[in-house]
Amino acid sequence: MTSDKPSKTYDIELIPGDGIGTEVVKAVMPLVRTVADQHGFEFETTRRDWGTEYYLNHGEMMPGDGLDRLTDADSIFLGAVGHPDVPDHVTLHGLLLPIRKGFDQYVCKRPNVLFEGIESPLRGYESGDIDFVVYRENTEGEYADLGGREHRGLAHETAIQSALFTRRGTERIIRAAFEAAAERERHLTSITKSNAQAYSMVFWDDIVAEVSEEYPGVTVERLLVDAASMDLIRRPHEFDVLVASNLFGDILTDIGAQITGSMGLAPSGNIHPGDEYPSMFEPVHGSAPDIVGKGVANPLATVLSWSMLFEDLGETDAADALWDVVTDQLADDAAPRTPDLGGDANTQTVVGDLSSRL
Repeated sequence: MTSDKPSKTYDIELIPGDGIGTEVVKAVMPLVRTVADQHGFEFETTRRDWGTEYYLNHGEMMPGDGLDRLTDADSIFLGAVGHPDVPDHVTLHGLLLPIRKGFDQYVCKRPNVLFEGIESPLRGYESGDIDFVVYRENTEGEYADLGGREHRGLAHETAIQSALFTRRGTERIIRAAFEAAAERERHLTSITKSNAQAYSMVFWDDIVAEVSEEYPGVTVERLLVDAASMDLIRRPHEFDVLVASNLFGDILTDIGAQITGSMGLAPSGNIHPGDEYPSMFEPVHGSAPDIVGKGVANPLATVLSWSMLFEDLGETDAADALWDVVTDQLADDAAPRTPDLGGDANTQTVVGDLSSRL
């Protein structure tokens, strides 16, 4: 039932970005506005045309005061960034990392669900058999901007890249993962490489052991990242909550997306759990330059990311509505599907079908 008068209006900063990011953001906006209206709230968006196109014109991914422009928002939605003519490290360090670090979005939450109607590339798995969430540390670790290059162009040119693990940063992401595990299936898997990285990863292990004492009902499993990569293929049904450093979490969630059907179904949130800064939500799939302009990008990861955004705002009914309509569509064998899911439908057809199910 549609409310006559919205009870609240949120300010959302919208960064469509590059490639298919602009396409899927534009396509799903009417859908998410309808769901908001149906649940008694609305949101206003401020569009920021930042990203690699902006970089090619201005020499920077966003204006120097970009964070100041975003800071008062209730939330941020990012479509995708990336361009074949711009190195990925420029993209990452010019836009994504400044926002994640500047707004202390230390929880990167990435659900991985094998939906009904979707076939996993792994044999023997059916809907619901795979359902885990990765908590990735998002502001330090291996993505810390520590290092440099010396003697460029010479035979002894040297590059140094250092990872940063603080007690504060490590403990808070581990605690967030324990909290999630306590609310789910009470099983947490910590991912490290502590056999080789005897300082940072052993430090991580120590903090997991400390925090685990506060959660006696949560079973703790410890895996090296190479073993975890194998086990996500051979026994994904046994995982519930995984917690990992910035680099390991990034890699493992791509595996998670693939075994649950497609990168086009993978949402994510860069979350600041407090009230000081806005969080940012984005589909995992990236800008996909190989299909830009073809109109066949899968919009479902974007819809699911909006669901996570609404949940973060406390609009849980609207969040559930978006998640449920995607679930309903995927479970319907006759529903339109984009090529990544084995169909031939375009982006707009899929969104139109979602709208008809509300």
